[in-house]
Amino acid sequence: MSIPRLVVTGLSGGAGKTINSLGLARAWSEAGKTVSPFKKGPDYIDAVWLGLAARRPSSNLDPYFMQPETIRSLFAHRAHLADVAVIEGNRGLYDGMDVDGSCSTAELARILDAPVLLSMDCTKMTRTAAAVLSGIAGFEDGVNLGGVILNRTASERHRSILTSSIEQYTDVPVLGALPKISPDPIPERHMGLISNREYDGQEEILSNLARLMRDNCDLERIWELACSAGPLTGVAPLWPEASKPAEVTIGYVRDAALWFYYEENLEALSRAGAKLVELSLLDDSPWPEIHGLYLGGGFPETLAEDLASRCEMGQRVRSLSEAGLPIYAECGGFMFLTESVTWGDKTWPMAGVIPVRTDLCKRPHGLGYVRAEVLQDNPYHPKGSVLVGHEFHYSQCLSDATADALPMALRMERGTGMIGGFDGYMVRNTFACYTHIHALGTPWWAENFVKTAEAWKEG
Repeated sequence: MSIPRLVVTGLSGGAGKTINSLGLARAWSEAGKTVSPFKKGPDYIDAVWLGLAARRPSSNLDPYFMQPETIRSLFAHRAHLADVAVIEGNRGLYDGMDVDGSCSTAELARILDAPVLLSMDCTKMTRTAAAVLSGIAGFEDGVNLGGVILNRTASERHRSILTSSIEQYTDVPVLGALPKISPDPIPERHMGLISNREYDGQEEILSNLARLMRDNCDLERIWELACSAGPLTGVAPLWPEASKPAEVTIGYVRDAALWFYYEENLEALSRAGAKLVELSLLDDSPWPEIHGLYLGGGFPETLAEDLASRCEMGQRVRSLSEAGLPIYAECGGFMFLTESVTWGDKTWPMAGVIPVRTDLCKRPHGLGYVRAEVLQDNPYHPKGSVLVGHEFHYSQCLSDATADALPMALRMERGTGMIGGFDGYMVRNTFACYTHIHALGTPWWAENFVKTAEAWKEG
């Protein structure tokens, strides 16, 4: 498979790679090209913004969740009909989980044999930029640093000195130089970029970013860089087995409160034999008959008052859980299932499925990749297996009981979890956790979820 592709990365988080990625994706989309967007790492929010910019759903590529062959298969699965793929990195190019840089953006670029476009914050820097780029270009083998975009430049004179220094002392082409942008064009909140579901100005923002890239970057040379990527060979099908016919209906909540879902998780459920129906906790309309319920992550705290006011919705979900309906809840979905959510000096009642409370903190209470041992029998994850995932939550779980007295299925080997190093609260067929999983990293999950829904349907 041969497709133009480009990894857009930076020296660190906040270097401007998101603006560059979104601007490129939208500029190429406006030029009539079909852009396939990807986000390196587990981030849901940046991935959604990339999808908006490209006007196509985005997928996450993560070396922690997936083996290299799976990453290539997923990339091919999503990008094979596109004109170009834009892959946004995370953190700095060589930043990984350890001193060896495992799971870094550089590793992903090597896996995909993709050229790298570096986003460089040039605030109060001139000739030093050349020294930094020299170090970046020679730090690791197998990384094709194909160009740099200079971000946050102060003036035409500043841009001229930067460009001349880089051209004189390095072989890295300068493919763009952006001025300082104030205020930040994309609003942020405590978990990063604000949700597009709570903000209506995204089209204007993305069009402005596309214009910014056209006015300040050499898009033709960047396109040539993307086209320099060689073919990917020996790529296996992402889903080697045929889809099963739909025998059960699984609802998943996608609204302004809960909307964190990897598209591959939904696709895996569908291929395992589930008909998927989109539901909302913020709409009192009746639900169709369902045989399973998937509650993803999101921002229930920002809509806690609205959720709390819908007592019948909380009772509906509680009754379904009490009846044994298979329910799988992650992070924000778990928070909805608790007794209450507290943010600041206000507390709102939630569905009350699980006898614990959540309290929002000023700083992240759980952040990063997760590795957990499955201790207890449950419908979704085999006992004794090891679960890989990630968590990112500002809330903490509170309970009057100690961790060892709660029915927890997961013991955290890496990560925070709910309480005392445990996660995965189990009650009946309801499984709730802070840990987000990716179906390609937990290949048993979708099939087990569907089998549990089938058993519940048959009574």
